[in-house]
Amino acid sequence: MQHVQVWVTTVDQSKLLQPCESSEFIGEKETDPFTIHIDNNKMYQQMDGFGASFTDASAWLMFKQLAASARTEAMIKLFDPVDGIGMTFLRQPIGACDFNAFIYSNDDMPPGETDEELKHFSISHDLEYTIPAIKEALKLNPKIKIMISPWSPPGWMKTSDHMIGGTLKPEYYAVYAQYFVKFIQAYEQEGIPIYAVTIQNEPGYEPKEYPGMIMRADEQIRFIGEYLGPAFELNNVHAKIICYDHNWDVLDYTRHVLNDAKASPYIAGSAWHCYGGNSAAMTEIHDEFPDKDIWFTEASGGEWIPAFHDGFMNQMKDLIRSTRNWAKSVIWWNIALDEHNGPTVLSKSTCRGLLKVNRESGEIIYNLDYYTMGHISKFVFPGAFRIDSNTFEDDLETVAFQNLDGSQVLIISNRLTVDRTIKVQCGSYSFQHKLLAESAATYTWREVVGQKK
Repeated sequence: MQHVQVWVTTVDQSKLLQPCESSEFIGEKETDPFTIHIDNNKMYQQMDGFGASFTDASAWLMFKQLAASARTEAMIKLFDPVDGIGMTFLRQPIGACDFNAFIYSNDDMPPGETDEELKHFSISHDLEYTIPAIKEALKLNPKIKIMISPWSPPGWMKTSDHMIGGTLKPEYYAVYAQYFVKFIQAYEQEGIPIYAVTIQNEPGYEPKEYPGMIMRADEQIRFIGEYLGPAFELNNVHAKIICYDHNWDVLDYTRHVLNDAKASPYIAGSAWHCYGGNSAAMTEIHDEFPDKDIWFTEASGGEWIPAFHDGFMNQMKDLIRSTRNWAKSVIWWNIALDEHNGPTVLSKSTCRGLLKVNRESGEIIYNLDYYTMGHISKFVFPGAFRIDSNTFEDDLETVAFQNLDGSQVLIISNRLTVDRTIKVQCGSYSFQHKLLAESAATYTWREVVGQKK
């Protein structure tokens, strides 16, 4: 018999990613348990990693506002795979997004001026605290993969002459492709390899207060197929190109891009957010394009879903359902925000980070987002495969994985208001456990567990 380990979080916060003693496992006496069948002979997608974003606001708070000892402790809790939750994925904005004190790009020019040769391109802003934050994370966990995503090109490339609004001018497609190349090369010179890029954060939405722009599917097709893909090939850039990067409620955008004969060969797959539609959209796209991968790249907690109960239950649902629908990653949004949900260029921010950093007191609060992420990032390692498990939607939801070392992981969200006894059947072996009401549990074991049936 191999020992089964379990970590539990409850909505009353009496347990927060807390390891439970083996004595909490029960024998084969309970009647009519929910039976979870796990079949590691049925493997699905291979996982890339799990994490969040060192937005400008997050990195500034962590590396400019916290005392060194507090920052070290927080970084360990975020990235160390033993003493923390071991996050393995970072999605980094190129230039400003909505969570920074001011708007900037990596090649700003005065109004009316351009820099078509990118002579003024620089990552100097990132060098102050964002790159140190990423380097420290990589030191704690070298398995971290880095994805980069722009909210906007430099304003002078756009019809608005500003990073807010407008669209990318066709005459700057080639220049913008070189902007990506320069950014990747500059980061790699700093010892930060770039695993993947998305072309435009939320290309179907034009924000009014922060950087962004509409980028239609036909524009993304032309940019990738005629400019970015060839520029990556010419400059020996190996970062994956990922299309879309927006909500589940629009599938035709991704269909249109992936169906294009010129662009599709350069594209590794599509990226998705949770703010509209249903996670099943990713399976629909996967089934239509089985040779293209799926990434779940943004889900932010915030005041629109009350903490702790509603927010926790909602995020566990997104975590389980996104991976059951072929996502290779689960990425929350800001790693850290302050007591006013900033710094931000927004007139009012309702977003929540994994951490809340009080700028006056220096206190760090670990929000529910930290614990939901920990239920997967601490136990499912890059390269793991999702394996087959049955699930009871809106009741007892599950997802299972097998790591490359042979260890297996089962994540369960009990969405009921009562305790439930579960029976986990893995081949000819099984174990039972009492899962608390409205809780999440992560179980880990190696190969053979429990008693023969």
